[in-house]
Amino acid sequence: MFFLFLFIFFTSYFLFFTTVQAQCPVCVVTVGGGMLLAQKLGIDDFLASLWLSALTTSIAYWLATKATLKFFQNPYFVSLLLYLTVLIYFKITDQIGTPSNTLLGIDKLVFGTTVGLLTMFFANWFYPYIKAKNGNKTPFPYAKVAIPLVSLLLVTSFFKLTFKL
Repeated sequence: MFFLFLFIFFTSYFLFFTTVQAQCPVCVVTVGGGMLLAQKLGIDDFLASLWLSALTTSIAYWLATKATLKFFQNPYFVSLLLYLTVLIYFKITDQIGTPSNTLLGIDKLVFGTTVGLLTMFFANWFYPYIKAKNGNKTPFPYAKVAIPLVSLLLVTSFFKLTFKL
């Protein structure tokens, strides 16, 4: 069901929507509704929070390039700030702390959000690493987009198949 949702979403995006700036403000507004929609569609909280965290980390990297204060130009700092904001939002709305909503003894929303953050940190480290190894040239077109996406798909598949989410 989850993969069908992803397929339909990405197919409709490329076929029907016009091009917008990456991590646009519209994306930020839809994050809150995204969790509700994911729950209504029966997508596991862990998987939804994994992708939500990846989105907020991408937004943080984009915001860091736009920041005028040097303190906020560090994408890792902004990512952690948004990570904490998401966790505080989940806590305020009583989505965290349900004893039956755990994976490996950790709340699914906290665990998924953390795994998503770490996956994006890895992907955002891996692209420059590969680029440097390739003579400072991108290994293939759109690698900067494909590497995080493939990383997320691999992590999602691993958890979906391993824990039958």
